[in-house]
Amino acid sequence: MSKSDVMIHIKESLSAEARTSLENAMQKIVGVISPRFNPGQEHFLMVDFDPKKTSAAVLLQAARTAGYTAQLVGM
Repeated sequence: MSKSDVMIHIKESLSAEARTSLENAMQKIVGVISPRFNPGQEHFLMVDFDPKKTSAAVLLQAARTAGYTAQLVGM
């Protein structure tokens, strides 16, 4: 299995519950290995994924579909 990661910047301030909800939604995407917000970096969602099964564009769109203003970081 190949592994890639992407960082998604979420403009909005998310509560702990909203962060958990977004992580859980991302986890349901085929190919996602590990979505997580790190303590102290609550605006940045890191997602490890299998690039043969999904893409950074799909992950970004999922964050936007969830209602957040989101952009890829470092791409």
